[in-house]
Formats: sequence, C-alpha cells, structure tokens
Amino acid sequence: MAVALAAVGAAQAQASRGGAPPEVKPPPEAVRTVSAPVRIADAATVRLLRPGDRVDVVAAERAGPPRVVAAGARVAEVPDPEKAEGDGGALVVLSVPRETARALVGAGAVARLAVTLC
Repeated sequence: MAVALAAVGAAQAQASRGGAPPEVKPPPEAVRTVSAPVRIADAATVRLLRPGDRVDVVAAERAGPPRVVAAGARVAEVPDPEKAEGDGGALVVLSVPRETARALVGAGAVARLAVTLC
C-alpha cells in the first residue's frame, strides 16, 4: 500500500513540474501453485525422482504424437510405493499452477503419463 501511495505521490509531483507523469504499472500477479498427485505409468522412473527435481510430464495417447502437459514441474513428494494402492504405475506429487493441475488430471484420464528430468 505504501509503495502504491509513494508512486502516486511521485507521479503527481512530476506532473506539477510540467512533465508527463510516469506510467505506474501494477505488480505482476503471483502464480499460485497447487499440489497435484499424478500417476506415472512407469513406476521405476518415479523411483528415480526426489523432492525438488524438475520434470516435464508427457502424455502418450494411442492416437497422435506425445505431448507435453506440464513443463518444468517441481516434484513436491514421492510417496512410498510399497504403501501406495492403485492400478499400476506410481504416484508423484507435483507443485504446478492450478491450470496445469487441471490439464494433468484431464490427460491422466485419457493417456499414459511419463516424466523426463529437466
């Protein structure tokens, strides 16, 4: 708030001296990340991952070429595979923007997901 008031005050002072007021831009919005659990088809690949790693998530569908669903996603957690239940593959929790999380859920419903280390 104080920064915004200082910027407005400076702009008014500049205008009172006859100059054009400087353009005041709002600060960029922070990208909010969420935790997205993602089932990767190859459990052995998931065992290579550690929290803090960066990965690209690739969706491989029967029709069409593979596509990158999430680029540079941060690995937040790699749950213990012995305690995990599921229908194959292995779970990894990624920290991604909310829109990317939605894309991962959609891709996971129709394609096999794989990761590559960045």
